[in-house]
Amino acid sequence: MILEKFFGAIRAQLNKLANFFWEKDPIAQMQYEYDKSVEQLQEGRKGLEMYRALVERVTRQVAANKDHVLKLEAQIKAYLKAGERDTAAKFALELERAKKDLAQNEEQLNMHEQAYGNNLKKIQFAGKNLLAVREKIQKYDADLKMSAAEAEIAKLAEDLDFNVTTDFGQIEDVIQRKIDQNRGAVRVSADLSSRGVGEIEAEERVEKSMAEDALRRYEVELGIRAPETTPIADSAKNLGPAVEQKGKETA
Repeated sequence: MILEKFFGAIRAQLNKLANFFWEKDPIAQMQYEYDKSVEQLQEGRKGLEMYRALVERVTRQVAANKDHVLKLEAQIKAYLKAGERDTAAKFALELERAKKDLAQNEEQLNMHEQAYGNNLKKIQFAGKNLLAVREKIQKYDADLKMSAAEAEIAKLAEDLDFNVTTDFGQIEDVIQRKIDQNRGAVRVSADLSSRGVGEIEAEERVEKSMAEDALRRYEVELGIRAPETTPIADSAKNLGPAVEQKGKETA
């Protein structure tokens, strides 16, 4: 009783181990079972070949029995024609034994032929089934690989979803914030630069006006331009007191 429980526990563990390997790689298990069946089929074919040799041997015996019966029948007829009844009787007795052997061998031959035919059909049927199993294994293997690829693609597509809740979505949000910060800094720099340019342009206009006034005064001194056409007030205002005093002395 204890031993039965012990062996039962061992069988249960072995079944768990087998189930583990089947779940781990079912295609490999199917291929293993297929290979094992092919080996068994090959062994069965060898046995069938040996059995066929037995059938051939019995066939030769039957053929030899038939030839022996025909020969005995011919001898009996010859001795009867010759009037040798005693000798013909001996051959007649041997003929009965030969016919009996022939009948037994023919019966065995029929039995062996039938058994050979049945085993041949079984092996042919098993071979056909093995071909179907091999095609099924190839199909299952392709289906498993395709389904695994589809699962990986689906997972990848899910991971590549630019949703705020995914890693890619969070990374995209960080990138967008960086872009906004960079654009904000560029805009601030552009705005500050615009203000400075306006002041510079105003100062350049003032300097250009002062230069034009100086040139006009120089033209008056050279006599190129008449004094009345020169805006004295602007010149005095722009050039300062020293130049204004010099204008009075000249007048």
